[in-house]
Amino acid sequence: MAWYEPGWTLGFVLIAGAAWQPAPVQREVDRERMALILAPLSFAVVSLGLLAYGCVRPLEPLAVALAVSALAAVMVRLGLTFRDNRSLLVATRAEAVTDALTGLGNRRALTSGLEAALASGTPHVLALFDLDGFKHYNDTFGHPAGDGLLIRLGQNLSDVLGSSGSAFRMGGDEFCALLALEDERLVSAAAAALSEHGEGFDIGCSQGSVRLPDEAGETAEVLRIADHRLYADKRSGRVGADRQSKDVLVRALIERSPDLEGHAHDVAVLAEATARRLDLDEQEIELVRHAAELHDIGKVAIPDEILNKRAALTEEEWGFIRRHTLIGERIVAAAPSLARVGALVRSSHERWDGAGYPDALAGGDIPLGARIIAVCDAFDAMTVDRPYSVARSVGDALTELRRCAGSQFDARVVECFEAAVAGIEAPSLTGSAG
Repeated sequence: MAWYEPGWTLGFVLIAGAAWQPAPVQREVDRERMALILAPLSFAVVSLGLLAYGCVRPLEPLAVALAVSALAAVMVRLGLTFRDNRSLLVATRAEAVTDALTGLGNRRALTSGLEAALASGTPHVLALFDLDGFKHYNDTFGHPAGDGLLIRLGQNLSDVLGSSGSAFRMGGDEFCALLALEDERLVSAAAAALSEHGEGFDIGCSQGSVRLPDEAGETAEVLRIADHRLYADKRSGRVGADRQSKDVLVRALIERSPDLEGHAHDVAVLAEATARRLDLDEQEIELVRHAAELHDIGKVAIPDEILNKRAALTEEEWGFIRRHTLIGERIVAAAPSLARVGALVRSSHERWDGAGYPDALAGGDIPLGARIIAVCDAFDAMTVDRPYSVARSVGDALTELRRCAGSQFDARVVECFEAAVAGIEAPSLTGSAG
């Protein structure tokens, strides 16, 4: 074995040992700061040494002047450093209570403002806002555009409040306003300031407000109540989102078949009135009305020559007609929030005796909302001129409904429908009465 071969083993050991050593910490910034401090300190020490030496031995005037100048320069440098540090401290304190994106106060600033408002004992209002539709905007236009929107809305909120209150951004898409007076109009104006509409987007907001100190006397309690009311408002706003989805589908139906606009509206009015006579709750009434407006949405897939045919339909053409409720259900249920509406659309042409379509349901197996729509649809169809029939009077149409109660229609629904018609003052009803 050659004398140098153990060196290979030693080299690998040293490399392995080096891998276990901690990485050196980079202190370039610290070195720069130390240099800024050490330079003036060095001059000051030298100057003091010269002046101290001057007490023992006489110095040249130039040396004394240089020493004094050096000390003066050190004092100026210390003054400048103090000024810079003070500015940095002020900026740091401002950043600690300021939202970096919008420039509004942040949650820490809001907490301080709430504590001051509660301590003053004067009436204030805290309004909490959460943007609706912001996620869709971000996904559609990108995060930079979303940041731009937040900046604009924050500025709008600040401008609306003016000297009457302070605006804050809680983070994400949540904003807040602390008002120095109780003014519901100002709260509404603040909510309007946090709205923006354009092609492909619709930004609004949900809100929750609380009065100080009447409803809450502690900061945590104020925020808890406002947050609870905000999300209660947001939950109720989901009904509004369902309505928007429904409106889009209704508009598509009207664009395809403009003559169905009046029919959809009238059936919806009658269905809502009948549902109220049946003592349904508000949520169910809203569901029935949506389904009534959309019960013909499946007809967008039926050829015009079949829909407007004056002669009797062939069996094949009737097959097309019977499929429109299934098509309607698929279209409506594409919006998950309208799934229950789609189920009513599917069953809107079932009959009480089981002879309807598409599932041949009978009696109580047919959803109540669908039974209501069936009666209202038949009434409106009888009282309006169609390509294949002449309009009947309201009285004749009601007589026909009573005749078919218990066979085609639910007798209880027909009874409540008659009461509802008697209480409705609608041009579409009085106009078709002749």
